[in-house]
Amino acid sequence: MKKKSINPITRVKKTEPSKNSGDWIIWAAWADRITFEEIYEKTGKSEKDVILFMRKNLKPSSFRLWRKRVNQKSIKHLKVFKQTRKKLKLKISRNDVDY
Repeated sequence: MKKKSINPITRVKKTEPSKNSGDWIIWAAWADRITFEEIYEKTGKSEKDVILFMRKNLKPSSFRLWRKRVNQKSIKHLKVFKQTRKKLKLKISRNDVDY
């Protein structure tokens, strides 16, 4: 008989893979909020290495979709992320004008 835990089990559709596997790199590369700088800190792979890894491990159509996403709308660089956050804060502060 298996003992039940006091804490409930949280079920997530796509859990974060272990950081030692290549699946984590793919997972992090697809995630919008994880920058290339963070991937480098945790795995030692630069942006160029991540691109080569993704090219090797994804289907060609999936790789093209990922590159399009990274180049057009994603904020995979810390500098770009900070700039977009700054613009958003300015936009919000302009809308909060007291009358």
